[in-house]
Amino acid sequence: MESPHLIWLLFVPLIASVLSLIVHWFGDFTRPILEFLHLASVTATLVLTFIVAGQVLDAGEALAFSDWLRVDSLGALFVVIVGVMGFLSGIYSIGFTRHELAVGYTNHDIAIGGLDMGRLRVFYSLFHFFLFTMLLAVTSNNIIIMWVAIEATTLSSAFLVGLYGTRPALEAAWKYVVICTVGVAFGLYGTILVYSDAVNLIQETSKASLWTEIVKNASTLDPTLLKLAFVFILIGFGTKAGIVPMHSWLPDTYSEAPSPVSALLSGVLVNCTLFVIIRFSIIVNLALGTSFAQILFLVFGVISLAAAVFFMMGQKDINRLLAYSSPENIGLILIALGLGGPIGILAGLLQLVNHSIVKTMMFFLSGNILMKYRSRSLDVVKGLMQAAPLTSFFLLAGVFALVGAPPFNIFFSKFLIVSAGIATGYWWLMIVCMLLLMLAFTALFRMGSSVTLGQKPVEIQNGESGFTTLAPIAILMVLALVLGLFMPAQLTDLLNGAVEVVNAGVTATPLAGPNGSASVAGPLGGLSVESFFSFFSGH
Repeated sequence: MESPHLIWLLFVPLIASVLSLIVHWFGDFTRPILEFLHLASVTATLVLTFIVAGQVLDAGEALAFSDWLRVDSLGALFVVIVGVMGFLSGIYSIGFTRHELAVGYTNHDIAIGGLDMGRLRVFYSLFHFFLFTMLLAVTSNNIIIMWVAIEATTLSSAFLVGLYGTRPALEAAWKYVVICTVGVAFGLYGTILVYSDAVNLIQETSKASLWTEIVKNASTLDPTLLKLAFVFILIGFGTKAGIVPMHSWLPDTYSEAPSPVSALLSGVLVNCTLFVIIRFSIIVNLALGTSFAQILFLVFGVISLAAAVFFMMGQKDINRLLAYSSPENIGLILIALGLGGPIGILAGLLQLVNHSIVKTMMFFLSGNILMKYRSRSLDVVKGLMQAAPLTSFFLLAGVFALVGAPPFNIFFSKFLIVSAGIATGYWWLMIVCMLLLMLAFTALFRMGSSVTLGQKPVEIQNGESGFTTLAPIAILMVLALVLGLFMPAQLTDLLNGAVEVVNAGVTATPLAGPNGSASVAGPLGGLSVESFFSFFSGH
């Protein structure tokens, strides 16, 4: 159905981005006006997000601009992630930037120059432009515009990474731009290969760039060309997703960016790039069968998980540790998609949603620690339980949520990944994954205990941060608990619809395991999406 709300979903953050730059002549009222404009924009974006998702649930899709914008159940799932995490990051940004206006950091391993009103305007402008580019990536039905949107996320977020203007921040921003631009260039090569082959078949250049038209003609695409294109796409967009070995920009970028930006990079941007990879994998599955894409997903997933876990073990900076946790979770998502079948796809998408919630919360907590201690070093940050008991509680709970302890949400998505692996005969791979996850738990628990316990530095005063920096954390903690105990009907429908979109038209069976099993029904005796949701949602 045609949806004007889909158009406004993109225009609202874009308009807010422009207005934030030109609001500079109000003197002492500039900051309140900026904050009002910012709050109005993220709130309106959140409302429009739910409206568009509701339209998709009712009608199956939302369209605009002659099918150039299209949101199906898969797209709606990602739109909701961008809208919700963007809103909460927006709320957190208000408290964080107020503190940054007053205090600059020069202690220990961090050299942050703080903010002035000029940089504050730039921050809010780029924040909304960043949201716009991510929303464009997950709503576009045009594969060329998808690439343009992902490339635009690099430009907007790079300036946010280098916002403070210090040497470490500028180095991190430059490294981010160089690596991701080169990486996404590979994604452009793959996109052009798919488009050029589609033009030969469809004979209409405007239609040949539409994902829906390419899907209709996927079975007639050149198999060799499509294999090469997908390898380029996986490497190119995988660079932005933090897939190992294309992940080297992550730790520096996450460490130097303002905390709300780190939260968006880790909890939202990586999902948007995964969305593009999944879109292209659907074309590949329809043209070649599922095995080719699934094998690549499994290989890169295992490499990402294993490498990230060992990198996590030696980190002494909170943000760098959380940064390496991203490839770990991306690896799990890829493994789930590589296992294939409805349960594997469901597990991967559910892990993606859960990771967004918990990782965003953890970067907010890291920001609160930075505001109090003026450092993120584990050698400096001690005694958080004495200095800020509520923040300390959230941090410890967040650690358990991130490693997948019950009753938090990630436990159930990881449980589903293991179930899908056992059902497809990859029990040995699941054992390896669980051993690696135990090491990840060790690294994260070491961080949590080191920060919360011990004697706090004498110069650190007791007290919690403000409401605007604690409220988003509390909301995310509630979400992590609720989704660990109960699956709302709307999210169930979106996930079911997303699984159907990824699996649509694929006649090949899921990747057969070493024992020859090619069905998720194997050892689990008929595991299905419906049976899982019936158990999980209590109906």
